[in-house]
Amino acid sequence: MRIFLVIAFMLITVSAVAVVDKKIIRPQQSITERAVSDQGGPALSDSQKTALSEKLIDLEKQSWEAWKNRDGKFFQNFLTEDHVEAGVGGFTNKAQVVAGVASPICVVKTYAVSAFKVTFFDATTAVVNYRAEQDTTCNGVAVPSPAWTSSMYVKRGDHWLNALYQQTPIPHK
Repeated sequence: MRIFLVIAFMLITVSAVAVVDKKIIRPQQSITERAVSDQGGPALSDSQKTALSEKLIDLEKQSWEAWKNRDGKFFQNFLTEDHVEAGVGGFTNKAQVVAGVASPICVVKTYAVSAFKVTFFDATTAVVNYRAEQDTTCNGVAVPSPAWTSSMYVKRGDHWLNALYQQTPIPHK
């Protein structure tokens, strides 16, 4: 019986090694390369990253203009169905964001976005980080400004959509 268990263990170990090898997980690969390899998609070239960075930054700027203009329809098409937004009031979903943007609750007088940095995790996931300043009130209360902002984009079909948005207020010195 013991010999049977030893042989079974050896077969399971060999099978596991074969499965790991088939997934193309090699120690010399970065985490990003492993994720792309596992998805079967090609890594993005530097020129693709540059062009896509510009596109995502442009989308982010469009979202600020839509926020200022109370354009809920823009956000209906801009956010993933499972979108999450994290802010000082807690977490909100797509429906809440769309309704909030379209309502007169918030008034955006001015805004400025700068210091963009785009990080690609794989060919279908990226985060746009930047500094945002705004003169905005919601229900008469000033929105904290300035803030470091993170927007996560995912490619769904042929479209890049916003899946997560979060702001961290920058303390005044």
